[in-house]
Amino acid sequence: GFLEVFAMKDSANGAAPGAFVGDFRNGALDFGWDTFDEETKFSKRAIELNQGRAAMMGILALMVHEKLGVSLIPGGVLP
Repeated sequence: GFLEVFAMKDSANGAAPGAFVGDFRNGALDFGWDTFDEETKFSKRAIELNQGRAAMMGILALMVHEKLGVSLIPGGVLP
């Protein structure tokens, strides 16, 4: 909501175009991305993609276990 409207603007919404697809920095927050060399940037993007994929697989596993009726919560309590 709020961040999408006011902070995370892309070039279609009036912000300057980013350095790559999904670059929503817009000058408000800078954690030193421009100080990294290209190899480090590529590595960090790959790490972020892999962590996102792992998170999606984890959520999928939770949904599958919930439908199977197998609790992953300690104590075996399903809501």
